[in-house]
Amino acid sequence: MSELLTVLEPATEAVLEELPAAGAEEVDEAVERARAALPAWRALAPNARAAALRALAARVEDAIDELALIEARNAGKPLASARGEMGMVVDTFRYYAGMPERLMGETIPVAGGQAFTVREPLGVVGLIVPWNFPLTIAAWKLGPALAAGNTVVLKPAELTPLSALRFEQLALEAGLAPGVVNVVAGYGPVAGARLVEHPDVAKIAFTGSTAVGRTIAATAAQTIKRVTLELGGKSANIIFADADLEKAAAAAPWAVFDNAGQDCCARSRLLVQASVVDEFLSLLQPHVEAFKVGDPLDPEAMMGPLISARQRDRVASLTAAEGASVAFRGSAPEGPGFWFPPTVLAPVAADSPAVREEIFGPVVAVIPFSDEEDAVRIANDTIYGLSGSIWTRDGARALRVARALETGVLSINSNSSVRVSTPFGGFKQSGYGRELGPHATDAYTEIKTIYYATT
Repeated sequence: MSELLTVLEPATEAVLEELPAAGAEEVDEAVERARAALPAWRALAPNARAAALRALAARVEDAIDELALIEARNAGKPLASARGEMGMVVDTFRYYAGMPERLMGETIPVAGGQAFTVREPLGVVGLIVPWNFPLTIAAWKLGPALAAGNTVVLKPAELTPLSALRFEQLALEAGLAPGVVNVVAGYGPVAGARLVEHPDVAKIAFTGSTAVGRTIAATAAQTIKRVTLELGGKSANIIFADADLEKAAAAAPWAVFDNAGQDCCARSRLLVQASVVDEFLSLLQPHVEAFKVGDPLDPEAMMGPLISARQRDRVASLTAAEGASVAFRGSAPEGPGFWFPPTVLAPVAADSPAVREEIFGPVVAVIPFSDEEDAVRIANDTIYGLSGSIWTRDGARALRVARALETGVLSINSNSSVRVSTPFGGFKQSGYGRELGPHATDAYTEIKTIYYATT
């Protein structure tokens, strides 16, 4: 390992840590450790594997404050948000601790005997996670993968590896055998690529950009790996004229500025019925201007910095793209740190990059629509289909629009997308497969059919 990973603190641009960067050799070693640990882990009785996951959840809960501080400093998110995310990590492992005893098959009557199915683990699973919710999204994959009896190799994003490395230690402290959970902190084109192409890795679960997802799918096809992809988004927040406009305006900033807009579920297209656009913008502006951007360790901060200078420059470029104008924006600190103010664009041309591309920053484009049909047409006019919101007092309309939208997760009169107990995933180029909920565990198993002759 000759290369180093230099891990920065986005709020200060200071070096948090320098780590040896895992390369192909280290990935191979991690896969071999996972293979060696697989027979014993998959052979554990369901109740014993459930107990191990409960112990892991308890150990993570004991370390919530430590993990939240790591995440806040490494990912640049407000400490309160980071602590809430670590709570979801605990909840995720507790939820999937209930799954080993629920991986049930079926009995099927057939001529001459009895057939039945069983669910078995895939084997060694590779998990590749992004920098925006480092340990949270890792847990979404770790929970069902481990519950199903797989061993895992986790590659965190090179910008945010610290919480994953600490998690690997916590797994050992919780009593999981060495090799069940393995973390390789390296660069995507090297460590990530080797994990995807490795012949002994049975599945890749990836969260990240659609562009990288295409590459992973193509590479995985060479060894017929199972793949789950949770990719980009350009979600619509649809405000009808009959909605509670004050409530919708108060909620809209959180829908796109939370986590500095670095969220594949961010409602970065704000579709407002034309008859109330001016009224809605007047209600929205004070909430945007009051959205406090600052030091993640400041308890009053609502938003921290972007993850890197490169990301800040990309967001600035798309915000200034042709066909978009800044209507108003909040403020952000000056000096060191990758800061960017919450920004509202209006008017915005339909073909502007600010509308077509995933900005992944605290920027929202306001787009007027005429009626229900027009709202659905605009919302669906994207390669993505991950999340979205519908604001209206008309219940029938809400359900009609929800069924018409080409997206995987929707909220009505809310901006909430993710719950541990419900499936999460996208349509179109937002990926395929589902995470969370009871369906996720199935994606980490094979179905085996066994026929028992009775004649």
